Amino acid sequence: MVIWGCRAHRAPVTPFAVAAYITGAYWFTASTSFANPAVTVARSLSDTFAGIRPLDAPGFMLAQLVGAGLAMAFIRLGRAASDR
Repeated sequence: MVIWGCRAHRAPVTPFAVAAYITGAYWFTASTSFANPAVTVARSLSDTFAGIRPLDAPGFMLAQLVGAGLAMAFIRLGRAASDR
């Protein structure tokens, strides 16, 4: 949604907005920015402070996919409203 929001208003700031989002999500959330299911799988295979128990990985991935679906729905609603 950050990327689509920037594309709609100020395309040149998109890389900076994405970097700011990832940095903020990494440093200021408990999940340290599990940005997509591939990251979740990788972190379930590591034994670091940012790791995740393999047992918990499917729940994280399901939540990420549900979140992506909701984001797409909101974007489509926003586009439909702006087209009117």
